[in-house]
Amino acid sequence: MLENPTLIEQSASNSKEQFANSPDLREALTHAIMDALEAHTMMSSQALGSERIREGLLDILLGPAQLYEGLRAQATGTDAATCDPG
Repeated sequence: MLENPTLIEQSASNSKEQFANSPDLREALTHAIMDALEAHTMMSSQALGSERIREGLLDILLGPAQLYEGLRAQATGTDAATCDPG
């Protein structure tokens, strides 16, 4: 939406309240949502169809994303940074 020339022009020419009431803003939001849905659907389909992609996602979740540590922190009521990964 930040690259939409119509929205850029309208933001420069209108108050925030006027901009918020723009039908172009609503249309751009709808298109952004549809684009995101399409991208997520495509990525999900690729992940479901590829063991290699799923393994890569698990590596990320269990490594830098600290899924285990975050879940463990919720379970024990502690800060994820203080959880012992071992």
